[in-house]
Amino acid sequence: MAESCSIRRLHALSGHSHSKLHRIKDFWLGQVPVETFDYPQYKYVLFDGTYFHETGCLIVLMDALTQHVLFNAYVGKEGYYSVHPHLTELKSKGLQPHAITIDGHQAVLRAIKEVWPNIRIQRCLYHIQREGLRWLRIFPKTQAGRDLQIILGGLHRIKSHEDRRAFLRSFRNWCMQHQSFVKVLPSTSVAFKDLKKTMALIQHAIPNMFHYLTDSRIRSTSNVLESFYSRLKADFRRHRGLSETHKRSYLRWYCYFKNSKLSHTL
Repeated sequence: MAESCSIRRLHALSGHSHSKLHRIKDFWLGQVPVETFDYPQYKYVLFDGTYFHETGCLIVLMDALTQHVLFNAYVGKEGYYSVHPHLTELKSKGLQPHAITIDGHQAVLRAIKEVWPNIRIQRCLYHIQREGLRWLRIFPKTQAGRDLQIILGGLHRIKSHEDRRAFLRSFRNWCMQHQSFVKVLPSTSVAFKDLKKTMALIQHAIPNMFHYLTDSRIRSTSNVLESFYSRLKADFRRHRGLSETHKRSYLRWYCYFKNSKLSHTL
């Protein structure tokens, strides 16, 4: 499963008939692996979801230090009601993380805070940067947009408290210089909407953007999880045609084998 071998390739490697290989595949995809974790030891985690179809989303909680997948589930939609019960169950098993790195999904953030009220939320800098630059567009139409694009472009280079102060100072100066301009823009204009959304994104994220500077075990981005999703989707595309049940099982097995490989290398 993890190596993405086709039935034809497995036939060439093993000498088994195609029908036997299909029976083996159906047997293993007809069940799901069982894993056990010592949840209290995991204190720094990452969370994100990725969509395979409009009505299918894989949500994953990953240990930030070892990159073990501590939990995964295929749900209809990433949101409060699809996440909260799973987090509650993980808490009942002893998971009490100090910090979690996550994108800005408000419903998921609410679920996390309800389950672990004292957890430190680290907003993923990559998601903030990507979302803000997407709203500003490649070629902003205003000088305010171009200046804000430069500020956001340096977000991933913040490695020290001095860098943080420089970023906050630049953003504060930008607000002082351009806020009046933004206010007089027609509310229906594209520039107004883009600038307002980007301003709000940064302002709301600032309180939880820089926890990683005070604790090196907190990840500033969820890029490790994003990379895992990229590999998973590339491998999954080689198994098109799986039934819904087998697809869910495949994803569970894929995470299981990822953990198994990590356990042998650590």
